[in-house]
Amino acid sequence: MNTLNAQNMENQALNAKQQSIVSIASLTSVGNLTELKTQLNVSLDAGLTINEIKEILVQMYAYCGFPRCLNGINTFMEVVSDRKSKGIIDVEGNVASPISDTKDKYETGKKTLQTLTGIEEIGPKTGANAITPIIDVFLKEHLFADIFSRDVLTYQQRELATISVLSALEGVAPQLQFHLAVGLNIGLTEKQLLEVFSIIQTQIGSQ
Repeated sequence: MNTLNAQNMENQALNAKQQSIVSIASLTSVGNLTELKTQLNVSLDAGLTINEIKEILVQMYAYCGFPRCLNGINTFMEVVSDRKSKGIIDVEGNVASPISDTKDKYETGKKTLQTLTGIEEIGPKTGANAITPIIDVFLKEHLFADIFSRDVLTYQQRELATISVLSALEGVAPQLQFHLAVGLNIGLTEKQLLEVFSIIQTQIGSQ
């Protein structure tokens, strides 16, 4: 990468769609459905498709649980219905393609995680994965194979949503630090990540 391109990346701010991802994820995670409804309207106006927003909300269950995820989806249904009643036709967008990969799901998830982190996983399991091996299986096979293999959102968009959730929640600093490193590895810039924090601070304040 030449110096000019590197400087352009460093100066790049979040675009309107990326800002919308931050808002949707963070507001869903803290259960602020009133403000979420407002931001969902803003997000559709900014160009996110219905299926992109659905995908963001579905991913939320992996990081803030099914109750908040389902509340977010129900709120989105209300928004879309209300907009239709006003004659606003939103773009549906692409539906997630069926996952046709026949490879072992654990190995698929492991490969995806290595792509995200830029670090090859070698040696014995450590930490939570060593104490409870099943959580390693769930993370690899479900989160990083099933969810991250869906093609409506890019890895960068999924990480932006994940970082936003973790930034809005209390008590998840280690996970946030991990995903901040992942975000930088897959092309998000420090300026963009600082903007994530600024958006969350403005919308929901300190948790």
